[in-house]
Amino acid sequence: MKFGHFKDANTLLKEAMDAGMMPEAQEARVLSDFTGDSYRLIFEEGYSSLADYEKSLSSSMGEDKWKQWYEKFKQHVESSHREILKKVM
Repeated sequence: MKFGHFKDANTLLKEAMDAGMMPEAQEARVLSDFTGDSYRLIFEEGYSSLADYEKSLSSSMGEDKWKQWYEKFKQHVESSHREILKKVM
């Protein structure tokens, strides 16, 4: 997150969740980290397969209302990083 932008980004995130715009995962949580170089929002989602994950992304993030929301949200983002992990235990 950009310094000083956490509150605004969090408000936008709540707006998206209330409107049902976030991908539908089996498990999902949003974490915040206020240590290190900058504040971070961490989106953690669980899916049965990579195919289910890709399907969820294409359906929810392809909608116009999500794209409009994302344009507002990304103004608060300093950088982004994505990891796709496999649960082994």
